[in-house]
Amino acid sequence: MKNDSYLTVGRASEIADAKRRRYYRFLEILPAFLSWLTLIAVVALSRFLPFWAAVFIIAFDVYWLLKTIFLSLHMRSAFNRMNENLKKNWRGEIERAVPVSPDLKNAKWSDIYHLVILPMYQEPLEVVRASFESLIASNYPLEKIIAVLAVEARGGKPALDIAEKINREFGGKFFKFLISVHPADIAGEIAGKGSNDAWAIKKAKSEIIDALEIPYERIIVSCFDVDSVVHRDFFGCLTYYYLTAQYPLRSSFQPIPLFTNNIWQAPAFARVFAFSTTFWQMIQQARPERLITFSSQSIGFKPLAEIGFWQTNVVSEDSRIFWQCLLNFDGDWRTAPLFFPIYMDANVAATFWRTMKNQYKQIRRWAYGVENNAYFLYGFSKNGRIAASKKWSLGFNMIEGAHSLATNSLIIFLLGWLPTLIGRGGFSDTLLSYNLPFITRWIMTLAMGGLVFTAVLAIYLLPPKPLYRGRLRYILMVLQWILLPVNMVVFGAVPALDAQTRLALGKYMGFWNTPKSR
Repeated sequence: MKNDSYLTVGRASEIADAKRRRYYRFLEILPAFLSWLTLIAVVALSRFLPFWAAVFIIAFDVYWLLKTIFLSLHMRSAFNRMNENLKKNWRGEIERAVPVSPDLKNAKWSDIYHLVILPMYQEPLEVVRASFESLIASNYPLEKIIAVLAVEARGGKPALDIAEKINREFGGKFFKFLISVHPADIAGEIAGKGSNDAWAIKKAKSEIIDALEIPYERIIVSCFDVDSVVHRDFFGCLTYYYLTAQYPLRSSFQPIPLFTNNIWQAPAFARVFAFSTTFWQMIQQARPERLITFSSQSIGFKPLAEIGFWQTNVVSEDSRIFWQCLLNFDGDWRTAPLFFPIYMDANVAATFWRTMKNQYKQIRRWAYGVENNAYFLYGFSKNGRIAASKKWSLGFNMIEGAHSLATNSLIIFLLGWLPTLIGRGGFSDTLLSYNLPFITRWIMTLAMGGLVFTAVLAIYLLPPKPLYRGRLRYILMVLQWILLPVNMVVFGAVPALDAQTRLALGKYMGFWNTPKSR
């Protein structure tokens, strides 16, 4: 692991040098500044220059329509690739696989171990058990799987009791099974998944991997959420991609998250958001140059050991690990799309309003991944060995992505009529003012036409319908997509603005653990 201090920064306050600390603070403020500046500018233009505001809004709507078509084509491509992968005989594929990289010279699929980490806080037994049931049902030798149930001490005795039940039921079925207990209140840590993962993998390293002298390059680490249910061919697919990758020790491996484990129990707005997240990840899989690690993912043990594992002082460890590797290895890092699903939970709580509240908090935590922008932009300024073209490309993509999440839906669905409503100078009497609502509505109607394909795709991805749900439920699964505009604002732009504003004001967020329920 490099000794450069910038590689371990979590917040501006951790930087001792005043000048560098101010620069890092500026980078933390930048996302919120750009978002709020855009929204205020649209309102101001609508008031004082309504004609030009109307022109901008129409142009922006056209841009959004073209972008929607463009992204839909990528989603269709990724969906087809995923379907093809689900039909393959992965056991046969890995038996024929020939390593491409010299890092895996002479390695066979049977040489590869899978270290699976499942961090647990206060999740119920049925959620944890379902994940382990899927592991033992894998079409991959269990004697090549090391399972780690990473328990938070903050979960108390109930969490430890569940861990022991899992141990009694499943512990003897794997090559090795380990329960790690992450202590609470370690100085310098943020309680959350990243610090728990780091503690767990260090325990596995010392007690299993180093003790048995397993070569690091022959271990793939899969860090899952505890509700993750793997397809029986997941490890076969992952092993194949790892063996045949050109740079297996300089790559993360990203499956497509399908939030469908409990989708039939979720309310409509939670279902729309769950599928929307899946579809966005499909689109990113078709654009690997933009693909950043998200949620459940896999990575070689060797590069993880070389960088010192996950940072323990950040909230968004799932995407931070990508930037850690990119900076540590001087830009020589990429995310390899698997085009293969991993099944996770939609947000479901005991009541409708609790589900809404939890959904908002979950999205705000995900949007808080914008904390990584300051980290990698600061790192880019310190690391001269990364190609300038890569810095500009990644920097622009991430800044634009954070800005779009916080502003686009507000501009499209809420601010589009402002010139007509508040414009000065008699604009409301002009032909453009009269036609603006019709023009924007027509463009949005064309854009929303893509929802038909989205709705059909969502139906295809549904798990079998429970017996207690009637056939009419399928109709609701289609009609639910009329909620998309509301979802994009309430469960998209608003929590993104919330997260960015908190970061800008120095009101740093901690890790909020999404409650799981089946």
